[in-house]
Amino acid sequence: MYAIVEIAGQQFRVEKDKKLFVHQLTAKEGDSVDFEKVLLVDNDGKVAVGTPTVKGAKVTAKVLGHVKGDKVIVFKKKRRKGYQKMNGHRQQFTQIQVETIVG
Repeated sequence: MYAIVEIAGQQFRVEKDKKLFVHQLTAKEGDSVDFEKVLLVDNDGKVAVGTPTVKGAKVTAKVLGHVKGDKVIVFKKKRRKGYQKMNGHRQQFTQIQVETIVG
């Protein structure tokens, strides 16, 4: 059984006991979170597609921790003008583990 869920503006394919990195959530470490925007549920070949979401479907996950992603370097340059700008960025992520899929 798997489901397609929208979490923090992105779509993920989730299965039971699967671990994911999603954009940072406001929940604390160890909390349980529910995701109601379930777009598709596949239960052993029986597919339920939502319009836009599946009625009564819900995914429950446990927050494992908050981490930072890899550093991304942004380098801008204009040739022959003496302009160079270097900037870095690390995205904040939340690691979750899917506990149940209802639908």
